[in-house]
Amino acid sequence: MPVRPTHLGHALASEWTKIKSVRSTMWTLGVLVVLVVGIGFATAAGLSSGDTDLDGESPLTFGFFGVLLGILCVITLGVLVISSEYGTGMIRTTLTACPSRARVLTAKAIVFFLVAFTVTLACTGLVALMMDSMLSGNPGVAEPTGEDWFKATVGISLYVAMLGLVALSVGALIRHSAGAITIMIGVVLLPLVLAVFMQSESLADLQEGLLNYSVPNQLGVLYSNSVTDSGPSGWEPLGIITAVTAAALVAAYSALDRRDV
Repeated sequence: MPVRPTHLGHALASEWTKIKSVRSTMWTLGVLVVLVVGIGFATAAGLSSGDTDLDGESPLTFGFFGVLLGILCVITLGVLVISSEYGTGMIRTTLTACPSRARVLTAKAIVFFLVAFTVTLACTGLVALMMDSMLSGNPGVAEPTGEDWFKATVGISLYVAMLGLVALSVGALIRHSAGAITIMIGVVLLPLVLAVFMQSESLADLQEGLLNYSVPNQLGVLYSNSVTDSGPSGWEPLGIITAVTAAALVAAYSALDRRDV
């Protein structure tokens, strides 16, 4: 048999075969579609039926609610992409077939990112079209600009996919599915929950910081509907999540290279 040197393409093919073959992918992405599209449709139907005055709001902003819940599906899949192999012991087989651990993690990250981004983009694009068509007749509705459309679809999808990469990195660090998923849920929801209960004046600065940089608020910024007047604006949330993702991946590469399986 001819012997050929292996490369990243082989690792990508392997990871694509894995991610499309396991049931967790279909379940998590299926629930993602149901949540984002279903809640988006329900929100649009509820607002359009009552002739609600949108008070200058873009109709695209109301896609926020479905995406916020859909994030939980993406971070769950991100963790399972790598932690499930540790749970079953298949990581030994993977690293035997491809001894380059950096190549394995790179392939997992690329395949997962593309899958998460594509599915999220399809969902957010459909929701944006529904919102615009169903709420365009409401009083006070603002006409969305081209930038609004781009942020509510491509921008949001990039943010969600990169948050999923953070989850994948945490899965590589923790190597335990339940623990890594719990940590990521805390990262997404805990800052906002803590800020809500910080009513003391001495904690005002901390409360403002938690609100400004919480994941729900940064999603709101991309939907042009921030809950605070300060903090990130415009495209800044994408820059923040890119930096966090890069740091998490560096930590995951270092841990995977140094630790035994």
